[in-house]
This record gives sequence, C-alpha cells and structure tokens, in this order.
Amino acid sequence: MRQGGAPPEGKWLGNATGGVKAPQPVLLPDARVRFAATASRLEALAQDHAMAEWLRFMAHISRAQHIAATSIVPPPALDAASVDVAAAERRPPLAADSHDCHQAWREGLTVLLASLDRGSLPERLAAVVEGLHDSDADALDTLARDFLHGAVGSAEAAKVVLIAAALQVYFTLLASRLPAERVRLLPERGLCPCCGSTSVAGVITATGDTPGTRYLYCGLCSTAWNHVRAVCITCGGSGKVQLKAIEGGTDVVRAETCGDCETYSKVLYQAKDTRVDPFADDLATLGLDMLVSEAGFARHAPNPLLLVG
Repeated sequence: MRQGGAPPEGKWLGNATGGVKAPQPVLLPDARVRFAATASRLEALAQDHAMAEWLRFMAHISRAQHIAATSIVPPPALDAASVDVAAAERRPPLAADSHDCHQAWREGLTVLLASLDRGSLPERLAAVVEGLHDSDADALDTLARDFLHGAVGSAEAAKVVLIAAALQVYFTLLASRLPAERVRLLPERGLCPCCGSTSVAGVITATGDTPGTRYLYCGLCSTAWNHVRAVCITCGGSGKVQLKAIEGGTDVVRAETCGDCETYSKVLYQAKDTRVDPFADDLATLGLDMLVSEAGFARHAPNPLLLVG
C-alpha cells in the first residue's frame, strides 16, 4: 500500500469473525504528495514557534523538493526479479550504501536549486547554491557518495544538506515505484526495508484497520515500515524503554529512550494531532532532542537535513 492510499485488505489473525487485521508491514511513499505535505506542515508549525524563520526556510526547501519530484523524469524502476533476489538475500533492494545513482538525481538537484529563491537566502547559503549549480557531474557524484557512505567532512556540510535534499527526492521516486508486495522487512528491523537507511521518527497510527500501530519513516526514501512498540529500535531491548516529553508540552511528540544502549528515537501520536508529519515534526522538536541529549541519550540516527544526532 502507498502512504495515503486505501487501507489494505490484510489477513485475519485468529478467528475471522472476532480477530484483528495484521498491520501492513511496508508502506511505500507517494512522491507526488510527500514533500508538499511536509512543506505545508512546516509552515503550520512555524506559527508562533521559537525557530519560525528556520522552519519556514526548511518549508522552502521542501517545496523545492516537491517541484523536483513532480517535474523530473523518474529514474528507471527496479525490476521485480531484482527485488525478489534482494528479499531472498535479506537485504534492501535499493541499498543506499552500494546503490549506483542514476543521473536523475542530479537532474533533481538542478531543479531543486533553480526552485530556491536565492534573493531570500542568507548570503553564505546563496553562495553554496551557486557553487553547486556550477559544479560538474563528477564533483556532485562524489558529494552524493560521501553522504550515502556517511563520510561528510565539516567543510562540505552546507553543500551536503542540499545534496541530501536532492537524494531524498531521488530515492523517494525509486521507492515509490517498487512492487510493494515483494518488499520484505529486514532482520535489522530498525532499518528501512527499501534502502537500508535509518528512520527520522515513528508514528503511532490512530486510524485505519490497525490503529495503535507504530510505523518508522525512512529519512532517505520516505518508506514507512511496521515496528513493534515499546521496543528500542536501536538495540531491540525492552526492559529499560521509557517515554519522555517536554513538561507542559502537547505530548504529540515524545522521545522513546533506552537505558540499555542509551539511545532515543522520536514517536509521534496521531491521536494527539492527526496532521503529524514525521519529517516536519522532527525538525520542529529540536528542543526535545536537547532535553534527552542533556540526560545522556544519543539520537538513534541523524536527520539527513541536519547531519547531527
């Protein structure tokens, strides 16, 4: 099933007249709406927010991503046989750390950069955009490989944030065209079944056939996949898992901390706000990151657009 699509038929667990349906294991992204939805949510969250200006800037990037995702020719879809082989070998079909990116990713970057209003950008960032626009294909591919292999130097950090934004578009387009029925969850349940990347946040559903289900959302290809609740997504432990929130906050977003491996991940509750967007709400809750970091917990994985965590 695609995110935002009709609920799956599913299979009954136990008695067909009194059981519950199994949650869909994998939800592929819809590239036509993914980035527009994030931009809209960021704009809404920016209202009366202490980081309003920055959130609106991130919304600007998301809108540019939407333009790229809906205007470039999508990269060639992975054939079903390749997906089946990956499933049999228990690996992601679009493994980011070994994927040979098609030139479509650079075409997406070109559209994204052109869609940014350089006149409204800080002078330093405008220079970064100009530098990327003038870079040749080899230099851009090197930056992309560095990002996908986690080998980004501090001197390239500003460039790589925009590279990451373009790669999100590229991998989301690829994931959206996979045959969903052939994609399998990985043995490492905290990793994306499509590209093997980590999640930015999890969402506890409030609607559909299986409300109360947790889905993790990939920070690279936007795929969502089912993960058991109250279990650490880093180490798989459950004995020392706790939920933490900012006192006086809305409880829409909480940090799930693990005392065994001393990491945390964010959990969003649709029942508290049906408009939650894992990509936007993660960026808007950096105060929660600071709170749990000060308590000694390390983030499960960085947000690709922040490169921190």
